[in-house]
Amino acid sequence: MSSTTDKIKGLANEAAGNVKQGLGKVTGNDRLVAEGKAQELKGEAQKTVGDVKDGAKNLADKITGKN
Repeated sequence: MSSTTDKIKGLANEAAGNVKQGLGKVTGNDRLVAEGKAQELKGEAQKTVGDVKDGAKNLADKITGKN
C-alpha cells in the first residue's frame, strides 16, 4: 500500500470513528463509543504508517541522490 493510500484510509477511519463515538454518546451506547475510539486509533496508526513510508522514501532518495 502506498503512503498516500495509508494516509487516506487513516483519515477515513478517524472520521468514521469520530462519528461512531458521537452517535454512541448521543444514544448512550457505550459499545458504539468504544468501537468508534478503536476505529479512530486504527486510523491514527494508518496515518503514521503513511508518514513513516514517506520518511523512508525521502531518506532513500537523499542517500541515492534522487532528491
